Amino acid sequence: MSAQIFSGRTLIVAFEGWNDAAESASGVVKFICEEIKADVVASVDPEDYYDFQFTRPTVSYEADGSRVLDWPGTEMCIPSPEAIAENPSVARLSVLVGTEPARRWKSFAAEIMEMIEDREIEAVMFLGAMLADVPHTRPIGVTSTSQNDLARQELDIERSQYEGPVGILSVLGIELEKAGIPAVALWASVPHYVHNTPSPKATLALLIEVERLLGVQFEHGKLGEEAFAWERGIDEIAEGDEEMAGYISQLEKTRDEVESSAATGESLAKEFEKFLRAESKDSPVAEPEEDEGL
Repeated sequence: MSAQIFSGRTLIVAFEGWNDAAESASGVVKFICEEIKADVVASVDPEDYYDFQFTRPTVSYEADGSRVLDWPGTEMCIPSPEAIAENPSVARLSVLVGTEPARRWKSFAAEIMEMIEDREIEAVMFLGAMLADVPHTRPIGVTSTSQNDLARQELDIERSQYEGPVGILSVLGIELEKAGIPAVALWASVPHYVHNTPSPKATLALLIEVERLLGVQFEHGKLGEEAFAWERGIDEIAEGDEEMAGYISQLEKTRDEVESSAATGESLAKEFEKFLRAESKDSPVAEPEEDEGL
């Protein structure tokens, strides 16, 4: 069952670049685009927002032998009629995928907001990935935050307290706040020592959380196998590097201690709640006191 906030027209957003450690977030939206056989309904002019010396176009060959250029940019996509017929639950979804712009962010954000208004989007899900001191051998953590009161209440998540340099996701997030469109950000924590290659394990972790919130199930295909192969490949490298193996072992110890402490705290809280319920059954019902305005 999907979260109520995402029961209407929902836009899933990810950008390659600063917000996309190990291509984890962009990997999710590209995967979804393939699953929904995405049709492009809107795009930005790359000439307006990209520095091609920084983000270069790529060349490839068509089946007929002709060469074509693929320019960096940003596109909004929707499910194809065929995909909707196969899986009606995707009909409400739109996807925004692209490369983080190099210039004119205010104009870029305004253009994206026009796309959102044209599609009558009711909620937005941002996907990001950050480098963190976490071991590759443990489940990839996904953190959810929102600046929207209703979203935080429904999903039991916190408001982001981050202050500092931001990426284009934060710029768009603030514009959505102004427009009254709720947005939720999902961030995967990627081991910083393996950031040079894509992380299918982080992509899979994000995808599973997206599916949970949307109430939509995609065929994962070989993504699970790729995640296992990614983890095993790092294991093999660490086996031949004593310093790396020791560092990973320390990260594992720290992670396990934190999770054990959290589990113990949760257990104590549940026991305390159980005690209070038992006490309330044995105690007479008290008359409510006058409200002090709390």
